[in-house]
Amino acid sequence: MLILLPPSEGKTRPDAGGALDLESLSFGSLTATRALLLRTLIKVCNGNPKRAMQTLDLGPTQSEAIEINARLDDEPTARADAIYTGVLFSALSLATLDDASRTRADESLAIASALFGLLRPSDLIPAYRLSGNVSLPRLGTVAGRWRTPLPRVMREVVGDGLLIDLRSGTYTALGRPPTDLAPRTVTMRVLHEHQGTRKIVSHFNKATKGRIVRGLLESGADPATVDDLHDALTALGWQVERDGQRLDVVVAEI
Repeated sequence: MLILLPPSEGKTRPDAGGALDLESLSFGSLTATRALLLRTLIKVCNGNPKRAMQTLDLGPTQSEAIEINARLDDEPTARADAIYTGVLFSALSLATLDDASRTRADESLAIASALFGLLRPSDLIPAYRLSGNVSLPRLGTVAGRWRTPLPRVMREVVGDGLLIDLRSGTYTALGRPPTDLAPRTVTMRVLHEHQGTRKIVSHFNKATKGRIVRGLLESGADPATVDDLHDALTALGWQVERDGQRLDVVVAEI
């Protein structure tokens, strides 16, 4: 089982930690692309600050991100699951899992990243700012750089197992699962049902997915098919409906 998570735009910069070592990161076949993107991002952020802000689509209150990006190769690092601090990661709260569940998280989760492609929770990275929809000088779109290598990694890591793709649209565009994995790939949607009407709520969608992943890790579930995942989530108390390769999780409270 491989569970793909989106990153969070919000990140916590560590107070201390060693410098980034690309060779130490998981999924070593991505190292060359990571190095290219890192060099380019550092160069952009060491140039004209205003142009860098425009390139990265940052607002006037985010100038500190340019300064941090400019020295990413010297910035302190921490576990990826400590760097990402968005709604999904807060609900998932990996640091509070027991040892066995934390080990399962390190082995079964992968976090999408515009800069690093895919990361395991235990990978040591600095806080950075680069969104998946950015286009960098001479390199073109970030998504274009990942579109070929990421599906290869997915195929290698998933093997005969199940791919649970919880990424948002921006990060799905970095690399869609290869066609041969389609029968073993499942996506998920969270619907809020109130007075007979259902709708998607973005913020709550992220929090619910974080709680769902936490429940899977704590239960020790290792579903091999979409139906297995449906049954595992039902056993955890979720109302789940299958629509092809997508599972809809229906909740009554936000």
